[in-house]
Order: sequence, then structure tokens, then C-alpha cells
Amino acid sequence: MKITKVDVYVLDAGEQRGARYPICCRIHTDEGIYGDGEAGIAYGTGYTAAYGMVIDMARHIIGMDPMNTELIWETILKGTFWGQGGGVVVFSGMSAIDIALMDIKGKKLGVPIYQLLGGKCRDELRCYASQLQFGWTTKIGPWGATKEYVDIVRHAISEGYDAVKIDFTTYDENGKKIPHLAKEGFPDRSLYRRIEERMAAIREEFPYIDIIVENHCQTDLNSAIRIGELCDKYDMMAYEEPVTMLNPDMMKELHQRVRTPLAAGERIYARWGYYNFFKDNSLQLIQPDACNCGGITELKKIADMAHVFDARVQVHVAGAVITNAASIQLEAAIPNFGIHEHHFRTTQECINKLGKYEMQPVNGKYLIPDRPGLGQELSDFAIETALMHETVDQYVPAAQ
Repeated sequence: MKITKVDVYVLDAGEQRGARYPICCRIHTDEGIYGDGEAGIAYGTGYTAAYGMVIDMARHIIGMDPMNTELIWETILKGTFWGQGGGVVVFSGMSAIDIALMDIKGKKLGVPIYQLLGGKCRDELRCYASQLQFGWTTKIGPWGATKEYVDIVRHAISEGYDAVKIDFTTYDENGKKIPHLAKEGFPDRSLYRRIEERMAAIREEFPYIDIIVENHCQTDLNSAIRIGELCDKYDMMAYEEPVTMLNPDMMKELHQRVRTPLAAGERIYARWGYYNFFKDNSLQLIQPDACNCGGITELKKIADMAHVFDARVQVHVAGAVITNAASIQLEAAIPNFGIHEHHFRTTQECINKLGKYEMQPVNGKYLIPDRPGLGQELSDFAIETALMHETVDQYVPAAQ
């Protein structure tokens, strides 16, 4: 079997267009089998870079055997020169290609990808309702008043979830964004009062649910310690991205000051990026993104490394339908699974219709699909309405 061409797309996220541009690819073979992948820079700044990177990398794999996923991964890493410098653009491009290749491999063998990773460790995945400060399903935020935070948690629980994630630092009491610099160093004391009031009200109303506190790296060590003390006080499940990932020593110091398990990973790439965090035992819940860490091939290696250091795995899911499907396949197969992230964006129809199959949890749990490969693929609608599209069918050798 040989790779004949690669179609690369910028998809239309409908109502979320402007804030979100999913980057996906479809790899075709001479046997008619194809696989879909996704690059993990749909939001923030950089989607055009990811689109271009997938196109550039695709040129190196035309004519190769798609079953040789390890060889292709190493060829791209070491034959592109900049691959060994890493970064989100490089590894997002590699991720899109790797996920599509694993999809092909599963379809060729007639098995779900989890069978290629060792088989199922579980039949369902416990989920948490993620990013409730933005809203949940039919209730759209942002929220400001403490009562609104309690109400949105109640809404998620009514749909069967027993775990939620909230960023308490994004919006002020009027639902307006708080500037980054106002949350670093020595913030106004009102920031901590507002956070504690929200945490206390939710915990009083729902004493037994699990709550992950999200910070999106918006705080530095000083303010992160203060918020971490509140996480300890209100018995939070985990404390996510409290400090920047650029200096692992800060996470190490925070772990020594806060009892709540620390979580991070969506902005850490490949096993080399995780090395110092594992070495310091500073992360207890890792959150690699299947679509920017290097793909499913690399995600499995990161998860296995985490197992050595007693860290649990919750794959980061904030992209489109391929991101979610790839995450489910990996989480089904690993023994150190923690919980699955069901993101607010993933509940929205404008994202879901980009996939051929409807995939939503029931009562806060995902059943593992048994379709060959990813168990999901791009819908005809996604391809027909793509904002940008390029076909790569000419081989260009890597620089190795």
C-alpha cells in the first residue's frame, strides 16, 4: 500500500468562525483506504501556520507505505531540520499526519485504533464538563455573578456529569475579561475574594462532585500559590495550568507548596517536553493534546512515561471531531487513564456536524466506538464547506 495524495483543509466552524479554524487532512492510498487527521491549533494564533506545515510535511510522505508509522514519524522529525527544534506548529503538523496514518492502519486491519495500542482497558470513559465559564450545551456564558456559576454547574450535573472544570480567573463579576497582567505578581485582593466566593458557593451546593480549577497559565507563581491554597481549602480534584510551561522549575516549586494535584500538558509537546515535569514529579494529571503532541504514536509513549511516574492521563480535547475521536481511542487503551475532557465547544452543533458520526457522552460517560480506525471521519459537509483546501500529490524528499 502506498500514499498517493494528501488533502489538507481549513474547516468552517460556523458560529465559532473567527475564534476557531480546525485544520484537518485526509491521506489517500492506492488501495482506496483513507485516513483523517487534525492539527491542534484551531484556536489562538497560528492556524495558517499549521495549515502550511501539514502541506509541507505531506510532500515528504507521498509514495511511502502508510503502515510504517514509526518510520514516517522519524522521517518527519529528523528530516525536516526544524522538526528537532519542536514547537506547537511542528508537532501539530506531525500529529495530523500521524493520526490519519493510524486511521488508515486500523481500517486496513479492520480494527479500532485502541487494538493497535494494546486493546481496551475499559468499555466507557468517565467525562467532565469542561470550561463552564463559557457555558454548557444550551446555556451560553460568559458568567460573572457567583449564582451563575452555581447554576451552570447544576445544569451540567442535570445532564449526568459528576465532574466539572471551571476557570475562575477569566471573567470579573460583570462577565468581562480580566487582563492577564491583573492576575500576576500581587493582584488586587478582590481577585482572590471573587474566586473564593465562587468556589465556596459551588462546593456548598455540591459537596461531592469533582472540580478541576483551570488557570490557562494566566497566573504567575505568586498568584498561583494563593489560588492553590483555595484549591486545597475547597478540596478541588486538580489545579490546571497554574503557571507557564516555559519554566518547569515553577511547577516544581508550586507542587511543593500546594497539596491539590497539578495538571498541565496542552502546551507541552512530545515526550521530550514532558521529561523535566516527570523528573520533578510536578504533574499528577497530564493533559497532552493528541493533535499537537505528535499524534497517537507519540501520545501513547507519553502516557507510558507518565505511568512510570504515577501520573494519570486526561487527553486535552478542545479542537474538532478528529481530536475527540483520537483521544477516546488512546484513553480506552491505557491503564493510567484519569478522566475524559468533554469541552463546551464539543457540545456545539457547528463543531459536531464536521464529523460523519454523532459522538456525545451519555450521562457523563463515553462508550468506546468499535468502528475500524478512529471511529470517526470528516463529514461530506466539512469537506464541501472548507474555507481552504490544497491537494499534495508530488513527492519532495526530506532533507535527511
